[in-house]
Amino acid sequence: MSFKQLNLIEPLLKALQLKGYDQPTPIQEQSIPHILQGRDIFGCAQTGTGKTAAFVLPMLQLLTAKAKQGNGVRALILAPTRELALQISDSITTYRGQLPIKHTLLFGGVSQRPQVASLQRHPDIIVATPGRLLDLMEQGYVSLRHLEFLVLDEADRMLDMGFIRDIRKIIAVLPSQRHTLFFSATAAPEIMKLANQLLNNPVHVSVSPVSSTAEAVKQAVYYVKKEDKRLLLKHVLTDKSIEHVLVFTRTKRGADRVAKDLNALGIRAEAIHGNKSQNAREKALQNFKQRRIRVLVATDIASRGIDVQQLSHVINYEIPEQAETYVHRIGRTGRAGNSGTALSFCTNEERPYMRDINKLIKKQVEVVNAHPFS
Repeated sequence: MSFKQLNLIEPLLKALQLKGYDQPTPIQEQSIPHILQGRDIFGCAQTGTGKTAAFVLPMLQLLTAKAKQGNGVRALILAPTRELALQISDSITTYRGQLPIKHTLLFGGVSQRPQVASLQRHPDIIVATPGRLLDLMEQGYVSLRHLEFLVLDEADRMLDMGFIRDIRKIIAVLPSQRHTLFFSATAAPEIMKLANQLLNNPVHVSVSPVSSTAEAVKQAVYYVKKEDKRLLLKHVLTDKSIEHVLVFTRTKRGADRVAKDLNALGIRAEAIHGNKSQNAREKALQNFKQRRIRVLVATDIASRGIDVQQLSHVINYEIPEQAETYVHRIGRTGRAGNSGTALSFCTNEERPYMRDINKLIKKQVEVVNAHPFS
């Protein structure tokens, strides 16, 4: 199928052509026709599936087709992090081309003055993180009384990051008659509860079941005592073929501790998690992408949106409690046709999590017995 067959308008097709995009991804193919028909969407899709274009393209088309009434904000896209908000904003700029649609970007951790100035230019679309948006609403800089579109992107991550209260406050002031698009990487019970409150007779679209993303990645598990994990990590990293590795921990404190231990061993590492400032997170990610550091230690929340080209290895220093999280983690490697390897360090206490993982991915992860801490 081509984008033309999705009944997109010429300016959008031209923008796609300039980017070299000929065919829609599955999430785009499934979502765009329904959105153009005015249907609410519940989309279950992970990062890297093309979901941003799945909502940006039809939104731009529908906003263009309908004359603007007054100076109000017409569409709001909520994202959990500055990184994702920036990515969505870039997509709008790319696809908008010459269309008469203005947008602005609101996020915390920086001065609000330029953002307030941009709001005074009456944007059609706001892309925002919940905290900063709510702050500016409470100061009277943002009115959403005439909103036509609401998009929640990575809703599961917003809940994980504790944004549910902010989201509820924002939703409370929105018009009940609106077009709502809801995207999440998981369909956990609390996600479905929120979706059911927001969506009106939605179309459910889903791509790449979570279990299948693990197929391109070589996986192995090391059974080890908790107190030996640090030494096992040092032992594994003596393998010089592991040039560039993302290490996952369950907690922020754990991430800091692992990074500190590695640096003490002469292995350049940095930690990335929610307690780090935005600038510190961005700097660590840049250092990792540009290979100035060998190891990036991350919590699950901080890792979403990390897209590193040709990442060869992922190490689960701690096994996640949710099997789906394991699949999201190891999906950071083995991308775009490259090979990838995921190693997991599992204690006796973590064995039930490993059993759940084996069940989800429908195969037994290979056990490595030949190591000094077996």
